[in-house]
Amino acid sequence: MAIEGSTTTASRRIRLGMVGGGRDAFIGGVHRIASRIDDRYELVAGAFSSTPEKSKASAADLGVAADRAYGDYVEMAKREARLKNGIEAVAIVTPNHMHFPVAREFLKRGIHVICDKPLTSTLADARKLAKAAETSGALFVLTHNYTGYPMIRQARAMIESGELGPIRLVQVEYAQDWLTENLEKTGQKQAGWRTDPARSGLGGSTGDIGTHAFNLASFVSGLELEELCADLDSFVEGRKVDDNGHVLMRFSGGAKGMLWCSQVAPGNENALKLRVYGEKGGIEWAQEDPNYLWYTPLGQPKRLLTRNGAGATSAGQRVSRIPGGHPEGYLEGFATIYSEAAEAIVARRDGKPVPDGVTFPGIEEGLAGVAFVTACVESSRRGGTWVKFENYVKR
Repeated sequence: MAIEGSTTTASRRIRLGMVGGGRDAFIGGVHRIASRIDDRYELVAGAFSSTPEKSKASAADLGVAADRAYGDYVEMAKREARLKNGIEAVAIVTPNHMHFPVAREFLKRGIHVICDKPLTSTLADARKLAKAAETSGALFVLTHNYTGYPMIRQARAMIESGELGPIRLVQVEYAQDWLTENLEKTGQKQAGWRTDPARSGLGGSTGDIGTHAFNLASFVSGLELEELCADLDSFVEGRKVDDNGHVLMRFSGGAKGMLWCSQVAPGNENALKLRVYGEKGGIEWAQEDPNYLWYTPLGQPKRLLTRNGAGATSAGQRVSRIPGGHPEGYLEGFATIYSEAAEAIVARRDGKPVPDGVTFPGIEEGLAGVAFVTACVESSRRGGTWVKFENYVKR
C-alpha cells in the first residue's frame, strides 16, 4: 500500500463522486479520508445532501467545483456519465434505504460503485441490486472495512493454508453501548435514522454491527452459513428495531458458531472480537487492539503475532503501510478497501486482469449480509426457530 511519496499522478487518480456525506455526516468524512490515504482517488463531484443548497455548501467545504455539486443523485448520474472527464466511481454514504436507488442509477451507466454497508435496507432490494450489478459491467465494492485490517488478512491466510486444521468453532461479537438509553428521542442524527426501520431496515443492531460481525466471521473462516437461530431484543422501551441479538449458526462442514451483537452493553465502545478454533489450533483477534493476533497451536503455548514482527505473513504485510509498533486501524482498514478497489478499477481501465491477491467485499457479500439480517429477524419472530440460510440468500 502506498503512503508518502506516492508516484500516483493526478491524471491517473480515479475520479470519484460521492452521494451523501455532507456537513455533519460522520461516515462521509471517513470515506473521503480513506480514499486519499493511498493517493488513489480525487473527489471531483457529489450530491452531498438531500437539498441543492446544502449540497453546494458541502461541495464548497470540500473544494469541489460548484458546477459538479448536484441537487440530487439522478441529475448527478446522468450528467457525470455524459462528461468526458466524468466520475469513474461513486461512493454511496447515505442511510441504508437510499443505497438501492442510488447504486442502481450509477450502475446502469457503467459507473463503479463503492457502497457503505449494509447493501440495502430490504432483501427484495438487495436481490434487485445484485442483478443490476451483474448486468452493468461495473464493479461493486462494499466497505466492510474490518476485512482490510492486516492481521485479519493474516488470519484468513492461516486458515486457508490449513494451520488451524478443519474448523470446528467460530465465535464473533460486536458490542457497543451508545444506544443504551433512548438517544433517538433527543434528535441525535445517527441514532435517529439507525433506529428507524423505514431508513435502516428490519435490523437495528443486527443490521448496523451484526452484519460486520457476520461478514468478518465468514471472511476469515471461509465457511458458508447453512442455518441460524436468533433471539433478538429491543431493550429500550419504544425502540422499533433490535438493540441486542444472540445468534447460533451452523456452517458448512459441520462447524458451529455463535454471534452476539449489542448496542446496549455499557462499557463497550466498538468491541468487535473474533475467535476461530480448528482441530490443530485457534486464533483470537480484537478490533480495539487490531495490530495483534493470538495464535495457539494445540498443545503449545499461546503466541502473540504482530503486524510486522516474527510470524508476520505476506497476506498481512501486503496491506500494511507503516513500521511495526505504529498502530494501523479503522481508517487504514477503510483505505485498504478503497485501494483494493482502485487496483481493480485501474485494471479494468487498462484492460488488464486484476492483480493477484486483490480482494474486497462485493455484491455477493452484500446480499449475504442483508439475508443474514432478514433471517435473524424472522427466526426471532418465530420464537427462535432454526431457519435455512439458503432460503434468504438465493436470488
